[in-house]
Amino acid sequence: MKRIGIVLMLLAGRSALVIAQAPQGPPMMPYTAIHQPEFVPASEATFLQDDDILLGVTSGAVARAFPAADLAQHGAVFNQLPDGPVSVTWCGVCNTGLVFRAVVKGRTLHFQYDRMVGGNEVQKDMETGTSWQQATGEAIDGPLKGTRLQLYPVVRTTWAEWRRRYPHTTVLKPLPGYAERMPALSSRIKAATRVGPDGAPKGALALDARLPARETVAGLEVGREAVAYPFSALRVARVVNDRVGGQPVVIVHQPSSDTTTAFEARAKGKALTFQAANDDASSVIDRETRSTWNAYGLCLEGPLKGTQLKQVILVPQFWFAWSQFHQGTRVFTAQ
Repeated sequence: MKRIGIVLMLLAGRSALVIAQAPQGPPMMPYTAIHQPEFVPASEATFLQDDDILLGVTSGAVARAFPAADLAQHGAVFNQLPDGPVSVTWCGVCNTGLVFRAVVKGRTLHFQYDRMVGGNEVQKDMETGTSWQQATGEAIDGPLKGTRLQLYPVVRTTWAEWRRRYPHTTVLKPLPGYAERMPALSSRIKAATRVGPDGAPKGALALDARLPARETVAGLEVGREAVAYPFSALRVARVVNDRVGGQPVVIVHQPSSDTTTAFEARAKGKALTFQAANDDASSVIDRETRSTWNAYGLCLEGPLKGTQLKQVILVPQFWFAWSQFHQGTRVFTAQ
């Protein structure tokens, strides 16, 4: 018996040694905002895979990509664009990626993580100490309480789709130590977008049972009306003609990349309705003039060639986050 006990102790010690020597994942890095970002050309963005999710912004001839897996390690990235400073934000708990103009009452603001409210990040600006709810852009306490940040046009898409559209884009360069964690984070974000984890996270304010708590939706608010377009329904419908806040709108969803865009469905004073021109809705046709448009609101062929539809800013995020801050929201269902 003594010999057996010794053998078991040796095996246990060996197992512990193997576990100790097993390769560990990259260490957690400090969760801190980036206020002086660096960018690299697309050709140097070797840290990205084609299906990685990102937030893309443009200003004039400038196109910049902010990988979600990097944003998720910082919460906010300050950036100076040709038309002014912006804050590119991401809340990993509620899968929310938004861009705001980083100017309030003529003052440039820099944001840093503060706390969580309702399962959504609250960020505090360093200039006034005001706290801002990331999902809504509203100041919830501090000197600027009640103020709302202005949304900046953004597209949530994949690296392959963004690079195809903007081959000369630059990409946010990960800080030392952060790139190593991006593959695992990217896989998690992609998986959660396809099939969200069960249940709402701890701290969610209210639960609306019409959709699973962590179903990804594209939220749209026009005037006093709010609508949630579940990605699962958009993958089926691809093109949605709707009226929100009294305005005709069109939502275009490209299933291959889950790229969702929305526009005022009006050109030269006339309301338009659209249908997909191909399986992925990378181009659409309006029924009134039979003109052909790309998924980004630009008319390529037909009587309206050269016309650009006005973009409507969508808010992609988990259902629990959209519904708790937009109670009474309408939910789109595919027919």
